[in-house]
Amino acid sequence: MAYERFKPGLSLTKQEKVDLMAEYISHYRTLSKDGNLNVLNRKIPREAFASALDRIGELLLYEAQILSESNGPVKEFLNENPLPPHMATLLPDDFRVFCLILNALKQWVQAESAATDTYLLGRTAKKTCRMAVDTCIVTGEALGENAELHHPLRDGRPPILLSKIGHSIIEGQVKKTSKPIIESINNKGKEAYINNDEVAQSQKQIFKVEKPDDNNDIYNLLLNLKHKKNRSWVHLRNGCLDILGLPVCFTTQPVKNISRQFARDAQRLTDLSYKELLQFLDERQLGFK
Repeated sequence: MAYERFKPGLSLTKQEKVDLMAEYISHYRTLSKDGNLNVLNRKIPREAFASALDRIGELLLYEAQILSESNGPVKEFLNENPLPPHMATLLPDDFRVFCLILNALKQWVQAESAATDTYLLGRTAKKTCRMAVDTCIVTGEALGENAELHHPLRDGRPPILLSKIGHSIIEGQVKKTSKPIIESINNKGKEAYINNDEVAQSQKQIFKVEKPDDNNDIYNLLLNLKHKKNRSWVHLRNGCLDILGLPVCFTTQPVKNISRQFARDAQRLTDLSYKELLQFLDERQLGFK
């Protein structure tokens, strides 16, 4: 059966889309009360799809073998782009074709993922969101011109519109601390707080973007590496602990792998031992869950 994109069974009017999104955002505003922001960033482990992914992998290997041996545009492309003699002995044609298929698959997945966002709202997601809400449900601040779309869960439900700082909070790119109530929000993105009635009764959650420290070169090196690799201080701490043979619990094997690699990269970059890296994290109170 040839692949066909899913098509909605019902076409919504402009007002119906706005009403749908208003209800949707209200739903998440309720769920995320009391700072329960995990509901805005739910992910299912890849292992849940292991069987399906294995079948896809088998198909890719089969197609790579067939295309590498059959006359056609793929074989012609390989011939038109020969490898240097020594490298040609190391990269077999079926592997080269497999890599080309992966690249084509990546582009296909990106296109199909983008198409899923149009299932309910057409191509008006951002515009419809702006008509349904004008404040960020994470920080309470006005959405502004730099608002960003965020998918709470990738199961076909539409994205929601968050402020830039709110989106960073959800994605774990800013550090969460607890401090006394402040009187205002710095709209330049340096500070923001969750604006809900219950939290406001006692204190507000302040979120500060991690900034370089002019007085600590080691911290700046690690912070830059952390941002570049999109890792966390927890990854670094756990990676160091594991390399030193100390007990640490990882949620999955991939998390263990990236934690250990982050620790190795940090060690090479700073020339500190793993024990010294842990001491550094302890001194700055970094990497504690």
